[in-house]
Amino acid sequence: MRTRTGSEPKTARSPLRIRFWLAVWGLIWAGAGTAAFALAGRPGWAAACGLLVLVVLVDLVLIVRHIRQGPHYQPGRDVPPYEPDDGRYGDGRYGGGRRGGGPHDGGR
Repeated sequence: MRTRTGSEPKTARSPLRIRFWLAVWGLIWAGAGTAAFALAGRPGWAAACGLLVLVVLVDLVLIVRHIRQGPHYQPGRDVPPYEPDDGRYGDGRYGGGRRGGGPHDGGR
């Protein structure tokens, strides 16, 4: 079991690839449902499945758009996750800490 470091939000990967394949799966089933209900003479259910097909298509367009925008939205397997913040720079030594000070604070 992996221990939690508290850096999970910083090192999380984007779920776009799995979301893409789940949307494709949903598109297949919604399309099959539309055809099956249309052949069975159920126009209301066919329309509902047809509407679901449209929603899934819009979702797929947005997913593909985000994937194509590059590593900002979807880092590839060759992009390593960010290293977790180990707190080394929060002690004031480099001007970013809560205690104040920095490299030019008079030798503090």
